Amino acid sequence: ESALKTLGTDGLFLFSSLDTDGDMYISPEEFKPIAEKLTGSTPEASYEEEELPPDPSEETLTVEARFQPLLPETMTKSKDGFLGVSRLTLSGLRNWTTAASPRAVFAARHFQPFLPPPGQELGKPWWIIPSELSVFTGYLSNNRFYPPPPKGKEVIIHRLLSMFHPRPFVKTRFAPQGAVACLTAVSDFYYTVMFRIHAEFQLSEPPDFPFWFSPAQFTGHIILSKDATHVRDFRLFVPNHRSLNVDMEWLYGASESSNMEVDIGYIPQMELEATGPSVPSMILDEDGSVIDSHLPSGEPLQFVFEEIKWQQELSWEEAARCLEVAMYPFKKVSYLPFTEAFDRAKAENKLVHSILLWGALDDQSRQCSGRTLRETVLESSPILTLLNESFISTWSLVKELEELQSNQENPAHQKLAGLHLEKYSFPVEMMVCLPNGTVVHHINANYFLDITSMKPEEIESNLFSFSPTFEDPSTATYMQFLKEGLRRGLPLLQP
Repeated sequence: ESALKTLGTDGLFLFSSLDTDGDMYISPEEFKPIAEKLTGSTPEASYEEEELPPDPSEETLTVEARFQPLLPETMTKSKDGFLGVSRLTLSGLRNWTTAASPRAVFAARHFQPFLPPPGQELGKPWWIIPSELSVFTGYLSNNRFYPPPPKGKEVIIHRLLSMFHPRPFVKTRFAPQGAVACLTAVSDFYYTVMFRIHAEFQLSEPPDFPFWFSPAQFTGHIILSKDATHVRDFRLFVPNHRSLNVDMEWLYGASESSNMEVDIGYIPQMELEATGPSVPSMILDEDGSVIDSHLPSGEPLQFVFEEIKWQQELSWEEAARCLEVAMYPFKKVSYLPFTEAFDRAKAENKLVHSILLWGALDDQSRQCSGRTLRETVLESSPILTLLNESFISTWSLVKELEELQSNQENPAHQKLAGLHLEKYSFPVEMMVCLPNGTVVHHINANYFLDITSMKPEEIESNLFSFSPTFEDPSTATYMQFLKEGLRRGLPLLQP
């Protein structure tokens, strides 16, 4: 109370963001970020990594960053002057126009964390950086500016993402966080590993309020030797095949409970790629003497690499599916593209279970509750069983259906999209539909959460009463929603 009276709300907010240990005292170490900003000097970050002695014969890999900034016109509601959004609020986003480090050199051994555990099977995922959060363990604070020092296997991920921006958070504030990998090919001496990373960036520094930039995912692959001394290929990127692929959130006040604004957008390119295989830092002859790495003409020596003969291989699509299910167990149910789902439902004479989302990611706040929905409900075994047996499932973005509705070339798809959008309310709408697109039952995610947070005796409607079969009210309520959809829809299916 004394600090609030002395410093004011904004002053206490700034003080708290620097006072990382919460002792109400700013140590020289805690003040360092402000000092560096004021003086314009930023020393290289130190990482908690066991440094091996340099080996003159070890190989190095050159990685290039390709970056095209987010397209402002794809942001759905945060145009200048709209909803009080100022240029200052978006300054971190607007000023981020190029990669922080267009090119960087890594030792091949730094990629050792991508090696699979001993005996790992093809197509079976493992965690490089395990997720420490679930819907039951809450989420990390929004009121942060500087990433914690990376540890162990986090270091290489942090260094790679730092090529884009100096403040990457290797672990997102919300589950599922971390990095998961999958073995996709094996030879006598090499592995191909596909990976998926959930990370985000903080674009603001004090005294501005935090601004979080959260790509939907980073994915990619690495081909490396089984002892991690040689990297044949490496690529990491944000997928850009959907119309929206970034979630953004920023605080409008000086505390964790302050209002948070959210928007979505599209970034055309955010990619890292090796310029070629890793090569020795120094070339030694049989006597251990250094050989000139350039020909008499001045051209560098060209290395010849043997062709890799793979003994086992898994397709990119299969591997991506494995990683997706590892991150989101509810994906054990196949979610088809929107129009394809209705074609399949017509062929199999089934109802469609459809989820319509506003954002690129399910918004990470309480009000936009898609993330809570999928973690508490859609991953439960009874729900998965019912969806697999009785429904064809799909999920879509509002923007995609709006584009489909405006397409004059396919009236049938126009109608499907229109019927969906008629029933939609922000932020997430769950629907049960006939194969012709008619919505027979629907529920909004916010209303769903309101229902499941009430005591059983407070619920008047018997459509959403809790079943004694399930201990979790969320699972029981969603099961009731699906069963009611079946009750209404099955009699209307064509025989």
